Amino acid sequence: MFLLLVIAGSGTLASLLFEHGAVGETKNVVQKDAEFDVTYNDTVTSENQTIYAFNHTVSRNKTEGVRVSVLSQLSESPILFVVRQKQAVLSFQVPLILRGLYQRKYPYNHVARTLCQPPTRAASETQYFFVDVSTLSTQGTNYQLRVSRVESFTLQTNKKFTFTASPSQPQYFKYVFPDGVDTVIVKVNSDMNFPCSVMSIQDIQCPVYDLDNNVAFIGMYQTMTKKGAITVQRKDFPSNSFYVVVVVKTEDEACGGPLRFYPLRPDELIDAGNRSKVLDVMVSPAINSEVYVMGMLFCLGIFLSFYLLTLLVAYLLFCPLSTFSSERSLDSVGRSRQESLSSVEEDDYDTLDDIDSDKNIVRTKKYLCVSDLARKDKRVLSKKYQIYFWNIATIAVFYALPVIQLVITYQTVVNVTGNQDICYYNFLCAHPLGALSAFNNILSNLGYVLLGLLFLLIVLKRDIVHNRALVRNSLNALECGIPKHFGLFYAMGTALMMEGLLSACYHVCPNYTNFQFDTSFMYMIAGLCMLKLYQKRHPDINASAYTAYACLAMVIFFSVLGVVFGKGNAAFWIVFSVIHILATLLLSIQLYYMGRWRLDSGILRRMVYIVYTDCIRQCSGPMYIDRMVLLVMGNIVNWSLAAYGLIERPNDFASYLLAIAICNLLLYFAFYIIMKLRSGERIQCLALVYILFTAVVWGFALYFFFQGLSTWQKTPAESREHNRDCILLSFFDDHDIWHFLSSIAMFGSFLVLLTMDDDLDTVQRDKIYVF
Repeated sequence: MFLLLVIAGSGTLASLLFEHGAVGETKNVVQKDAEFDVTYNDTVTSENQTIYAFNHTVSRNKTEGVRVSVLSQLSESPILFVVRQKQAVLSFQVPLILRGLYQRKYPYNHVARTLCQPPTRAASETQYFFVDVSTLSTQGTNYQLRVSRVESFTLQTNKKFTFTASPSQPQYFKYVFPDGVDTVIVKVNSDMNFPCSVMSIQDIQCPVYDLDNNVAFIGMYQTMTKKGAITVQRKDFPSNSFYVVVVVKTEDEACGGPLRFYPLRPDELIDAGNRSKVLDVMVSPAINSEVYVMGMLFCLGIFLSFYLLTLLVAYLLFCPLSTFSSERSLDSVGRSRQESLSSVEEDDYDTLDDIDSDKNIVRTKKYLCVSDLARKDKRVLSKKYQIYFWNIATIAVFYALPVIQLVITYQTVVNVTGNQDICYYNFLCAHPLGALSAFNNILSNLGYVLLGLLFLLIVLKRDIVHNRALVRNSLNALECGIPKHFGLFYAMGTALMMEGLLSACYHVCPNYTNFQFDTSFMYMIAGLCMLKLYQKRHPDINASAYTAYACLAMVIFFSVLGVVFGKGNAAFWIVFSVIHILATLLLSIQLYYMGRWRLDSGILRRMVYIVYTDCIRQCSGPMYIDRMVLLVMGNIVNWSLAAYGLIERPNDFASYLLAIAICNLLLYFAFYIIMKLRSGERIQCLALVYILFTAVVWGFALYFFFQGLSTWQKTPAESREHNRDCILLSFFDDHDIWHFLSSIAMFGSFLVLLTMDDDLDTVQRDKIYVF
């Protein structure tokens, strides 16, 4: 008896002592034969104890629920109800006291509990159970007792069932896997946000943990407001059946609701009010193995088709007819560029002898050519830019290994504890595979890896062709076009592959603590693309790999700080906004003066002198107008973003930081294309196709990105309100399509960077202008 009560878990030891004490002192014990669906109004005192005896027929092929409902007046001495069954004991008191945060106490005088149904081996048998009613109160306490059958205790596949639950009247139902169905999805919905509730999936065993203070003990569970969904696999339940348990919580804080009561006295009882909630439950078969196979083949087919398309384009570009039709003479290209820049005369160029050695004179010329900033030894520069690739490869290894270890631990914790509030999935479209809870979100990241690898192969091909041209001492390779340095391209391809790997790791268990896994290499990609754009026209003065990665490390450092401390923290946002604005100003100065300035004690004196000579003594415009326009626009954009962050203080700091990087990249990209066209350069047909294709794909990708199927800025229950069903092949959701399209769009963006200056391959570098 003692062990059974301990297992029952509802005031166990105290209930046992209370019951035995009452029996020892009771002067009158009455046993009544009772019937189902009859309400018994009675009174109990410490002088008497009533036992209600019930019997019912249990069939092996049919499961019926039995529900005990008790209503009593609130009193200091509660009534104890003990239900004794063949293989289980359930005990509870009325009024039922449930605790909330800060030990708040909520009394409930109406309690209803469903009895656990022990299995039977016989085809049909009669089972007995007893309801013992006792109290220690010397005054008579009235109560109502009613025991009824739950006709719809077993859920039917694809049939919605509506019911009502409250903290003291939880509900649970049984579901049996039909033949041929190995996986089902259990959906619980409600039109009411609050009260907050919990849905749980538990094995068929006694006791059933169906109260707010014990529902998390076993099985899988998740909090919910309007939506909840859990995918259940037959392999996890040897009995081929399970219980769907729905519990309404005593407070709404776990679902993002307010804490309404603040008692002054610790032992004060609080009236929780009406916390009944109407819900419906439906169990539907999930996808089968054929859908998994189709999803994987679809994913592979999309991205492998890019390999075939690349081979086709390469064949068309290198066939003799295509090569012959695309050739242009060096003189004709040079003349067209000179004619397009007729306002630039030879007198604008400094012809001093020391221009070849003094970089202050070279970089301060009014009109710079690529030849002015491509003076360093090509072998030295190639090694310098190859460091980008080796550094990012090293970073990738040291970053990815602990990330993989951590997410494996996360998934293990989710599987062991059953707490599905740890990870923010789209539970309505989260297909498990093995230990992975949302395999579809992981599979859809394959595109980043495959397209990143394809881009590396394309760059390798170009690198080999260029090196062969150098070996042949080709004039075009030595003196024409944008200097070919492929180290940054290799780094970009590696970063795209790592983005896929780390995004897959993030989607093993997405939440706010590991969101940086999904964004770190996005910062890398944005930074590397900007560096590559700058390197095209400034190969000699581009940042070293060590400086660039140090700056990106600072960005990721601030990203982590923002996620941990940025939510609603005014001091953090003030400091970050000041740093953001100062960094923008310093970078603007660095770009405008081509690095020919010094940050020392005399900088203020020099600034005052420039203002006096250029603005007060005589009004003169900026020497480098194009550069000034870009930097002014960049400062306006960044100052606006800093002001927005300071005023709004967005909860998703990592996405805010990524938006800053993307806005700056797009601004620089647009400036580069505009200046290229202004300089009389043209964009070849292939590059133009890449630009248009990439722009269209980015548009569709962003549409799916902003669908927001889950959000870790809110509670898990609030996040589930955004969950939606699969929209592609019954396997992929909106976010998976974002993965598909964004990987294609990034690949296209890389191809644009790789090919947009191919029209200059036969143009001498002293005819290509820097902007």
